[in-house]
Amino acid sequence: MNVCVIPGLNLRVSPEQVPAPQTPMPAAQDGGVAILAGGCFWCTEAVFGALNGVHGIAPGYAGGRADRANYEAVCTGVSGHAEAIKIEYDPAVIGFPALLQVFFAVAHDATQLNRQGNDIGSQYRSAVFPQDGQQEQVARSYIRELDEAGIFLAPIATTIEPGQVFYPAEPYHFDYAARNPDQPYIRGVSAPKAGKLRQFFPHLLKPAD
Repeated sequence: MNVCVIPGLNLRVSPEQVPAPQTPMPAAQDGGVAILAGGCFWCTEAVFGALNGVHGIAPGYAGGRADRANYEAVCTGVSGHAEAIKIEYDPAVIGFPALLQVFFAVAHDATQLNRQGNDIGSQYRSAVFPQDGQQEQVARSYIRELDEAGIFLAPIATTIEPGQVFYPAEPYHFDYAARNPDQPYIRGVSAPKAGKLRQFFPHLLKPAD
C-alpha cells in the first residue's frame, strides 16, 4: 500500500482510493440531515457545500449545553461543543455514506485528537453526531473498516456522539469562506481542503453553472 503524500490528511492511499462505507443505507431510509465536526467550521462548510445534492449548510456547535453555544464560549475549549456543520441533502443524489467518505478522505485529518493542524482544543475534534440509529451504525462500522484496512497512518480519533443538539452559529460565520476568499486563514487552510475535493472527487461536485 503506497503512502499518500497529500499534506494534512495522514493517509496511506490517495484520497480517491479511500473506500466508501460497506454498510448500505438506502435513500428511502436516509433522513437527509448529517452533522459532522472536523475542525474549523469555515473549512468543512466550504467542502461540503460544493457537493451535488447538498442544498443547505449551517455552521454551528454540537456536544454541549445551549447556554454555552456561542463562539466566545466554544473558543475557550471547555464548553463541550465542537465546531460542526449541519448538512441538508437530497438522499436520492448523495447519501450519508458518501458524505462520510468525503469527510474522512479530504475534509480533515481524522487521526488528530482534539485538533486540526494549528487549531488546538476539543472544539476542533473530529466527530460524527448521528441523527438516528442507522447513521450511528454506518459511522461506527465505517471507522472499523478504515482502521482494519490501514487506510490511515495512525488510529482514527473520530468520536461518535449520538443524542446531541445542534445549535446554529452566529450569522457572520455562514458562508464565511465564500464571502472572505482573501482572508489568510481561508487562503491557507480552507481553500486547500476545497481544492482536494475538486481534485479527488470531481464526480461529486455540483454541476457548473
